[in-house]
Amino acid sequence: MADSGESGAAAFGDGDRANDRIVVGLSGSLGSLAALHHAVAEARRTGAEVLAVLCWTPAGGESAYRRTPCPPMLTAGRDAAVARLRQALDEAFGGGYAGVRLRCLAVRGETGHTLVRCADRPGDLLVLGAGSRGRLGRLLRPSVTAYCVRHATCPVLAVPKPPLQRELEALERSHGVSLAPAGQ
Repeated sequence: MADSGESGAAAFGDGDRANDRIVVGLSGSLGSLAALHHAVAEARRTGAEVLAVLCWTPAGGESAYRRTPCPPMLTAGRDAAVARLRQALDEAFGGGYAGVRLRCLAVRGETGHTLVRCADRPGDLLVLGAGSRGRLGRLLRPSVTAYCVRHATCPVLAVPKPPLQRELEALERSHGVSLAPAGQ
């Protein structure tokens, strides 16, 4: 990334800010909401457009759907993804205006591969929440952030977990209960 001349700031893209995009992976988790806030702050600074992408797959995964296609289940999965995307945006901005050009997509596909496909322009920046997981978590669900860093053709920014999420996880570990909202 080229230095923009400002202390501690970095520029991305080809210099034509009207065509630059910040693609942000959104799931509704605290980490993805932190990434969205970071993407919006960067868009305010640079004038870029934010493309918030929520990736989804059919219930049971793509291979199960190919074995037994069920269009009503596919429609229900897409509708649930769109509802989750709307809820995440409402939680992030309190139902208000984000203050930047913002487009939102619920895209069918595996998360890492789909985000890399969406962030395919020369002026793109891909922003993701970077959560640390234990060894077992990495074995069960490979890191989307690591996949995107390896395969993206644009710069990738991994936003660390917000302090609130770290505190919540510490409380959960110490008390042996899950305090996170359902689905996170």
